[in-house]
Amino acid sequence: MISPIISIVCPCYNEQEVLHVFTDKIINILSMDTFTYELLFVNDGSKDNTLIFLHELAVRNKNIRIINLSRNFGKEAALTAGLDHAKGEVVILIDVDLQDPPELIHDFLREWQKGYDVVVAKRINRSSDTLTKKITASLFYKFHNSISDVIIPDNVGDFRLITRRVVTAIQLLPENQRFMKGIFSWVGFKTSIIQYTRQPRAAGKSSFNGWRLWNFALEGITSFSTTPLRIWLYLGVFVSAIAFIFGASIILKTLFLGVDIPGYASLLTIILFFGGIQLIGLGIMGEYIGRLYMESKRRPIYIIEDDSNTQKDKF
Repeated sequence: MISPIISIVCPCYNEQEVLHVFTDKIINILSMDTFTYELLFVNDGSKDNTLIFLHELAVRNKNIRIINLSRNFGKEAALTAGLDHAKGEVVILIDVDLQDPPELIHDFLREWQKGYDVVVAKRINRSSDTLTKKITASLFYKFHNSISDVIIPDNVGDFRLITRRVVTAIQLLPENQRFMKGIFSWVGFKTSIIQYTRQPRAAGKSSFNGWRLWNFALEGITSFSTTPLRIWLYLGVFVSAIAFIFGASIILKTLFLGVDIPGYASLLTIILFFGGIQLIGLGIMGEYIGRLYMESKRRPIYIIEDDSNTQKDKF
């Protein structure tokens, strides 16, 4: 079969409840075009029957490929695996939970035909998200973009189209600790934005909880900015200046007014305050040192247990 023009990359983790609905819907949409396509599912170490269902779907449709990772490496690694193995001239990334409407694929392709290398979908309504998630997401985008040279468009997720040359550019970035939203923005290229309303999940439950989202935000901030380290340098200079002024005032007061016995409560408060400042600073430094440590190991981003394409050549 001729190599596909479109590769649809779908990372999966415990998605058995929605797989069949998603697959039926997206195949119907793709069948409306004359483009050849492949539907590339990346099973990210699912613990349910996701892999079994994927193989059942692949038997019924020759355009489906499956990459099965040896364990759960995380969504960023699964996306990377999908990009590395996609064969299409253009690659579309989409989750299988149907929160991102597959119908937008037609709009993506029209923008691509106009000459855009990147087409992203921007959420104009996050009514499907909780109030806490809306607030924290907004704060993250504002904070990240205020301290980083790489601007991430707010309310833009992984749902997007990228051309083959964008994929090739992304593959030049070798880091193990990956923040794909930042990587997509860093490589640049001519970009078009399509607005849409995000829907609730069709079935199942999101694997992202508050703790994972917090760590994900830290990953994004430390991946593309050293400003937090610089802030603590300025804070150190400021605190040192205050300490110098305070010390000088004690010396002058002692010389002119005699020795004054300080209170233990105020002294203990100051010690604890500066101790806390130092520990926070060390924690921020530790985040960056930890990233250096992990990158120095040069471990692979993911490991493939099996690839359905090695079992039978479909394309």
